[in-house]
Amino acid sequence: MKSRDAALERARNSFDSGEFRATLARRIAVPTESQNPERGAALRQYLDEEIAPAFASMGFACRVLEHEKAKAPFLLAERIESPDATTVLGYGHGDVIRGLDREWHEGLSPWALTQKDERWYGRGIADNKGQHSVNMEAMRHVIATRGRLGFNAKFLVEMGEETGSPGLRELCTEQREALRADLLIASDGPRLRAERPTVFLGSRGSMNFDLTIEARAGGHHSGNWGGLISNPGIQLAHAIASISSPTGQIRIPEWVPAELPASVRRVLADCEVDGGTDGPQIEPWWGEPGLTPAERVYGWCSFEVLAFKTGNPETPVNAIPPRAWARCQLRFVVGVDPEQILPALRRHLDRHGFGMVKIATTRETFFNATRIDPDDAWVQWAVASLARTTGKTPAVLPNLGGSLPNDIFTDVLGLRTIWVPHSYAGCSQHAPNEHLPPQLLREGLEVMTGLYWDLGSGETP
Repeated sequence: MKSRDAALERARNSFDSGEFRATLARRIAVPTESQNPERGAALRQYLDEEIAPAFASMGFACRVLEHEKAKAPFLLAERIESPDATTVLGYGHGDVIRGLDREWHEGLSPWALTQKDERWYGRGIADNKGQHSVNMEAMRHVIATRGRLGFNAKFLVEMGEETGSPGLRELCTEQREALRADLLIASDGPRLRAERPTVFLGSRGSMNFDLTIEARAGGHHSGNWGGLISNPGIQLAHAIASISSPTGQIRIPEWVPAELPASVRRVLADCEVDGGTDGPQIEPWWGEPGLTPAERVYGWCSFEVLAFKTGNPETPVNAIPPRAWARCQLRFVVGVDPEQILPALRRHLDRHGFGMVKIATTRETFFNATRIDPDDAWVQWAVASLARTTGKTPAVLPNLGGSLPNDIFTDVLGLRTIWVPHSYAGCSQHAPNEHLPPQLLREGLEVMTGLYWDLGSGETP
């Protein structure tokens, strides 16, 4: 029976039989730590032994791509069924953050999929092996049921996302024709709530920078010189305090958008931020006043101090330190000009008498802010598909609160981007004991099977 319901039933049976779990367990067992120089062979192994064979079994043509600026390979898989059909680009990353083997709970390992207390544990299950495995398996179920996808599919898997996606922008620029598509549908990041299907349409931008005061060559005894020479720690603390109010409101006008668009405010009106039982308690008094928690994290900007050092914190001495340093971060949304972030900061500090503070960019990757219109026809189509499959009202987020290299897909490839996440905020990604509830993965498999089925049905924007 070639029907949507039959494809969904096939997906559920695959999950319930343990077939999906076995596939995911094999992939988690490959220690693809891209931050570990000794894991280079594992990165290529994941593509050669897991991803390429899986795509090939579905009739995809696969080729490994490399770039001189990349530290790891990429895989491009494509299945072109008709030159006139809609073409969809998928994306995922097979590399993971360091395993931190010794820090996991007793009986758990980052490289073994283990079930405990209604959770599946393993490094990459949330970020991102579990998520792209869901999408790959969903396409397989559509092909097995319909005999074809009904659309053209391209899928890019990178192995260096956890090191900042070096070379991805250059690769996409050079391979623009090979990656040409009508839109991107991919999965990463968390749902708004574990039980609520979610669509997000871009990501906040992210810029990290250092603030430093170099007052003098060395420290001087605070008894002899206190009150006579400046203290860089105090100066830098005041400089940072001028950037943000005591309740976290940004005080640099160029660092926030002129307004919260009506379409963004509308879709966020029924979105409740919830990190689950393992997440921190939201503090309603922190951040931009007059905004809901969802508007503050998905529609506005946030300034953070990630680290601050002056003197010797491990062994303090009675000396005025010669230096103070802070690593800071701005998460920003569409409407903020990234080219003006640091110049505006320079002007602000100078106006407030902090000309001694030096500003420097870091080596960390910069991401630009992206967002497609929540009223876009493709967004409405995707939301309707998710609702049809689950019987739930999906959450629509204008952008992820975190950052992804989404601007490469929007700006370099010119694509609309629709992300359907299969994780949740309390998943412990990047930390020991990374996990997901299996029910979330099961629903994700249903959601993507339905979405891909609808893509091939001919009733698309």
